[in-house]
Amino acid sequence: MAEILFWSQLGLCRASKLCFSRPAPREENAIVVGKQRNKLRPKLMCPYVYLYQLILKVETDDGFLLSLQHIPHGKNGVADNTGPPVFLQHGLFQGGDTWFINSAEQSLGYILADNGFDVWIGNVRGTRWSKGHSTFTVHDKLFWDWSWQELAEYDLLAMLSYVYTVRQSKILYVGHSQGTIMGLAAFTLPEITKMISAAALLCPISYLDHVSASFVLRAVGMHLDQMLLTMGFHQLNFRSDMGVQIVDSICDDGHVDCNDLLSSITGENCCFNGSRIDHYLEYEPHPSSTKNLHHLFQMIRKGTFARYDYGLWGNLRRYGKLSPPPFDLSSIPESLPMWMGYGGLDALADVTDVARTVKELRSTPELLYISGYGHIDFVMSVKAKDDVYVDLMQFLRLRANGSLHSSY
Repeated sequence: MAEILFWSQLGLCRASKLCFSRPAPREENAIVVGKQRNKLRPKLMCPYVYLYQLILKVETDDGFLLSLQHIPHGKNGVADNTGPPVFLQHGLFQGGDTWFINSAEQSLGYILADNGFDVWIGNVRGTRWSKGHSTFTVHDKLFWDWSWQELAEYDLLAMLSYVYTVRQSKILYVGHSQGTIMGLAAFTLPEITKMISAAALLCPISYLDHVSASFVLRAVGMHLDQMLLTMGFHQLNFRSDMGVQIVDSICDDGHVDCNDLLSSITGENCCFNGSRIDHYLEYEPHPSSTKNLHHLFQMIRKGTFARYDYGLWGNLRRYGKLSPPPFDLSSIPESLPMWMGYGGLDALADVTDVARTVKELRSTPELLYISGYGHIDFVMSVKAKDDVYVDLMQFLRLRANGSLHSSY
């Protein structure tokens, strides 16, 4: 959930380079190959020879302009768009770059491309690649008036619809952390599930009753979310001075051991390469909204997987009910194949909450449980290729629409 809060304590007040060179709007849909020769080229791909495409301005029904990245094949492939489309959805305070942040041999985005998949990378509203709107700017309060509910109902719908229209094929969905919250909520909506052939969820979250991360619990206990909203802070950006002050305020009161801040936020991680912190700091964290944090904290406080709670009268106006309607996991079609990978050290996607999620589904997901893995390990572990991705890809291969041309 709050995995990348970690970076703010490590000096994010200093300037940091962006992972994808900022695109020029007139170069929409440009494709570049080989070494860095075009500012559309993402810096993460400079050492590698991957075909990379940036699709700008996928517009949501509520006016947000989202960016998609696209890798149609691996470094030795041909751009014939015959591989099955797979859509990668990042977690909280992350962008699509999280799928490429390790080496080509360790990052899921590269590995999928090299194994014949047509890889599409989502970037939700508010991240550095999706900061456009048809009416508002990032300086407007209404630009940040959303939570993961809108990410599921609007952002995923827009991005998946684009891929579905382009490929004329059902999509394999892969999400991590908040990307699984979005996915599970979205899969209750028929207009989205009709586009999905299978879903693989890393650190799946629908309930947060058993969160044990000390940093997160302290922030919940302090009512940090409500304080920030009351003070008028609607953008939550841990690269800002305010973001650093927020972390300091939690760390300095003696309730949280911030000497190991990552563990206090996510739980222990077995295989995260701490020597690459400076590298990771070039790419993360991305901004989110305070309302999104408030919604996540509502889940912790109430033990529900439901829409945003606006209070009694607000709920009546928006939902016609005093309480926010739940996302009913039993309404996810039994015919949708699902795979879940989760770890025994995860202090956010707790094993008890994962078990509750599985129990409420009509189908029986394939499960990969790794007792020594934490929340970050499933996307950043240097061992994840062997520990996680081999099993994940086997699941995807069996449910892929289209041919696979593996270069491994």
